[in-house]
Amino acid sequence: MKSTKDMAKRDFGSFHASNVQELLSLSNEEYVPHQIPFALPSFSDLDKDSNGELLFGRQMKSTFFLLEESCCFLNHGAFGASLKPALETARKWQLYTEEQPLRFYDRELMPLLVHVCRRMAAFVSCSPTDLVLVNNATFGVNSVLNSFPWSAGDVILTFNITYGAVKKLVKHICLKTGAINREVELKFPVQGRKEIVDVLRTHLDACDIKLVVIDHIPSNAPVVLPVREMVQLCRQRQVRVLVDGAHALGALPLDLTDLDPDYYVSNCHKWLCSPKGAAILYVRPDVQAEVRPAVISHGLGSGFSSEFVWAGLHDYSPLLALHTVLDFWEALTPSAIRKYIQQLLKDATDLLIKCWGTRLPAPLDMFGPMALVELPESIHQMFNTIDYSAAETVQNALYHDFNIEVPIKSLQGRLYVRISAHIHNQLDEYEKLGGAVLAISGRAGNSGVP
Repeated sequence: MKSTKDMAKRDFGSFHASNVQELLSLSNEEYVPHQIPFALPSFSDLDKDSNGELLFGRQMKSTFFLLEESCCFLNHGAFGASLKPALETARKWQLYTEEQPLRFYDRELMPLLVHVCRRMAAFVSCSPTDLVLVNNATFGVNSVLNSFPWSAGDVILTFNITYGAVKKLVKHICLKTGAINREVELKFPVQGRKEIVDVLRTHLDACDIKLVVIDHIPSNAPVVLPVREMVQLCRQRQVRVLVDGAHALGALPLDLTDLDPDYYVSNCHKWLCSPKGAAILYVRPDVQAEVRPAVISHGLGSGFSSEFVWAGLHDYSPLLALHTVLDFWEALTPSAIRKYIQQLLKDATDLLIKCWGTRLPAPLDMFGPMALVELPESIHQMFNTIDYSAAETVQNALYHDFNIEVPIKSLQGRLYVRISAHIHNQLDEYEKLGGAVLAISGRAGNSGVP
């Protein structure tokens, strides 16, 4: 086997991606990372309280995020919020690129991407040769569904809570190939994970399904689905599984080798807090040969990783800034971050349920970094019909009148607020939300208008 030193002498270039595959295949002992041309931020001196605990909440917000102080930002789940140090790193990469663009794109970029990919693979517990870096989860899902060997009559199983853009893509695939979309209805409130697995089992009994699409944490109803059990069930029936984990990376401990899906996509810009334009796609080794990137370029025919590494000229700085994002997570530790988020979410849901006299549509332990809390009956009485328009009315009132950024969801005839919890949030923000919702309903009761 050639050494890393020998391969480092070879020029890469956008036209020559084959040795990407070789570098990703090296063991950790053999691999030598390509040198980063500038210093990365350090997180060795983090603010802590008198007990040595990290200072989350407002202190974290002002130190590591660009979020407006005046905005009560409870919608991290929408597009995330990028870490300031990671944005600074991305900017350094942009400036470095323009100092000598040919050197960067034709001699340095690909080995640099290999380094980031290897670190990300370790973070999600899979082989580097099974993971590729892409711009967003949508690119990953398009790559998988457009590559799948569809035949007329093949059934794609989705859920009523599948992400809207994916539903549209599935519809497009069906129109193009003659495949059939069958949608599973999950009814809320749901009592537990077994209920969801049992619904899937019932549909798999039809024995005509080729692919199941599962949202690890659905956007509209953000319960953490029992993905491991669902994948195992599909594997027993020889049905392939695509997991849309757009909200999962960072929010949950991910072990893709253990989950064992056929395909898994996730965004880095949401809970991991990277700059926008970074995501991952995992594909099992036995199906990699048939998966083509949504954009075909010079890597075609050089192997799975090589085909995805270059998707044409674009800004690769968000991917390279993942070094800083991963350094941040390693410094704070994923366990400390998730412990804070989970406790804050519990406290926030308890507060809102008590404030409004309502409930959750699923047990609290089924939620990850987001939860749905039903709005009070006084809000429901403001509308003749509970639908998207009603939800939008309440959401806009919260934003325009109270500067609270939070989504309102219409789910099976009831209105819910979808709260997010991250390290920049703290409990008094949810107290503000609780009071604002009561103020809107009270104002409506007095004037007859929201």
